[in-house]
Amino acid sequence: MSSLVKSVGTIGGLTMVSRIFGFARDMLLARVLGAGLAADAFQLAFTLPNTFRRLFAEGAFSVAFVPMYSRALHDEGGEEAAAKFADDVLSVFLWALFGFSAIMMIAMPGVVWLLARDFQEVPGKFDFAVFLSRVTFPYLALVSLVAMLSGLLNARSRFAPGAFVPVLLNIVLIGGIVTGWWLRGPGGDDRIVAEALAVSVSLAGAVQLAYMAWAVRRAGLKLHWRFPKFTPEVKKLGMLILPATFGAGIYQVSQFVDTFFATSLPQGSLTLLKLADRLNQLPLGIVGIALGTAILPMLSRHIHSDDAAEAQRLQSNAFEIATLLTLPAAAALAICAPAFTAAFFVGGKFTAEDGTIMAHIVMALVAGLPAYVVIKILNPGFFAREDMRTPVWTAFASLIINIAINLYVVEHYGIVGLAGATAASATINCILLYTILHRRGWFHFTAKLAGRIARQIVAVAAMSALLWWMMPMLAPHYSGGVIERIWSLAALCAAGGAAFFAVAFLVGALDKDLVAMLTRRRGKPAETQE
Repeated sequence: MSSLVKSVGTIGGLTMVSRIFGFARDMLLARVLGAGLAADAFQLAFTLPNTFRRLFAEGAFSVAFVPMYSRALHDEGGEEAAAKFADDVLSVFLWALFGFSAIMMIAMPGVVWLLARDFQEVPGKFDFAVFLSRVTFPYLALVSLVAMLSGLLNARSRFAPGAFVPVLLNIVLIGGIVTGWWLRGPGGDDRIVAEALAVSVSLAGAVQLAYMAWAVRRAGLKLHWRFPKFTPEVKKLGMLILPATFGAGIYQVSQFVDTFFATSLPQGSLTLLKLADRLNQLPLGIVGIALGTAILPMLSRHIHSDDAAEAQRLQSNAFEIATLLTLPAAAALAICAPAFTAAFFVGGKFTAEDGTIMAHIVMALVAGLPAYVVIKILNPGFFAREDMRTPVWTAFASLIINIAINLYVVEHYGIVGLAGATAASATINCILLYTILHRRGWFHFTAKLAGRIARQIVAVAAMSALLWWMMPMLAPHYSGGVIERIWSLAALCAAGGAAFFAVAFLVGALDKDLVAMLTRRRGKPAETQE
């Protein structure tokens, strides 16, 4: 538990910094571009490389590469074997990335047509989306190399550099928004801002790669680019990556499905969906991605050493931490969505009507937040055993259900129904994954874990009641001046957090060992200073 919490704290803390910068980025973007033609075109252009990044680089590649690299490092030959494996993978991976990127950029009109054919109904929108997508797509190759370098460090339990690189992306994108706003001037063409943003996406990839190359060299690791060889290990990695693409990336695959349906709705729908997902991504990134990244190398070591008890304990601890943080986050976001959207996003070109629609999208999305996070914990149970097939089937089943639900709800409930379908499919995927893990004897709910989660739900109910009562009382301040917005949201967050953790402590929802460990960790700096 101590090692897990320390790793999650490192990754989650830096991810929180990134999410804060990302939040600032989207606030600026909403005010500068609103939810119109240029904003929709940029959101599509950013969605393409960003979703492929999550799907392949940080999803399929990472979950296949890290266990194999970790095994080579710890069990099969140490530094020399691990270095050779990394060099072989880099030599093949680099050519594959550049080849895929070149093909996609050439075929971009067809790709955009598949995802957003309805953009053709608005003059100039389709061609502009194709242009922006070609400008942003090199980011995929650059950030995929970043993911590989992060995997080298993650396998050695050095999580900080990989968790910090998204901060650089958001800083560069904020610079792109400011630059585009300055170039556009008052009353200028919004496309200028979108073009500046598209350029800044690829520039951010170069900055991230330079930083990770420095971090890897600082850790004493060196990579060599050789003539590509398809060694048995590289072939095995490739065979693992193909099914892991679905197993690790159902959420990302769903993003393409959501994009397709969102572009068929009124202009601005895609932008509102992406901005709403930023609120959903905040706890998902801090908790889910941090937990999934931290437990994969740990779980691999326990499984390779045939320590089933430690593997079970590790996943139980991760599950408990996940629900402790995501259940209250989901409830608070659902109740307070109108306050957050009004305070953070409404202003400039982003209207109050846009804010109302976005709030409803947030409510629908966060219904699946606990499932999104738990999937990040359950998937490593398969990946660490190099079983990539099972998550493929559960992901595929969930995706088909998602599409089937969308065919009905999008027509009747629009963009909000689309968000709800995504949440429902993620929940189904989560249930399927746990059921299979349980039947195979790889992970199961204990009475202690179930009791802890039940107590957490009691604390969530108490917090929700308080927030429900406070929301209308503070409503006039959510759209007031900057100070009014800050203190009203701060009051909601402080009251909700205090209510949850107070009730959680009283009903026994908090693990006493975890609390004691965190208390000791807070005390260490003081002892060191003395």
